[in-house]
Amino acid sequence: MIARRSRGCYGESRDRERGFTLIELMIVISIIVILIGISVGLYQTAILHAREAVLRKDLQTMREAIDNYTLDKQQAPQSLQDLVDAHYLRNIPNDPITQTPDWVTHVSDMVISPDQTGTGIDDVHAGTDALGTDGTPYSTW
Repeated sequence: MIARRSRGCYGESRDRERGFTLIELMIVISIIVILIGISVGLYQTAILHAREAVLRKDLQTMREAIDNYTLDKQQAPQSLQDLVDAHYLRNIPNDPITQTPDWVTHVSDMVISPDQTGTGIDDVHAGTDALGTDGTPYSTW
């Protein structure tokens, strides 16, 4: 019995090894590269949003500590370190955007209670002028 070779549409033998063509491989690799590019962009955006959320929370915590210190001591703190020394904060947090504790404090002559005897820090802001995802500078948050 003689084995017959079956032939494809164009007369080519089916006995030859099957594989991917260079074009097919290039298309698959291109799709993978595009998907990786999209996911890296989304990842970086998610990281930035997380850092901004931490920045907002840190600012809120420090502002509450300043107000509590001022109301309890009847005098505003003169530095952020005063809040740590008086145990209103465990430590001065790093700015999550710049990764350094470069906070800008605002000193005011205003008092928040009639019993307050001294003035000092009444607000704190981020130490960078970079723009947030909402288009406003971090220093205005």
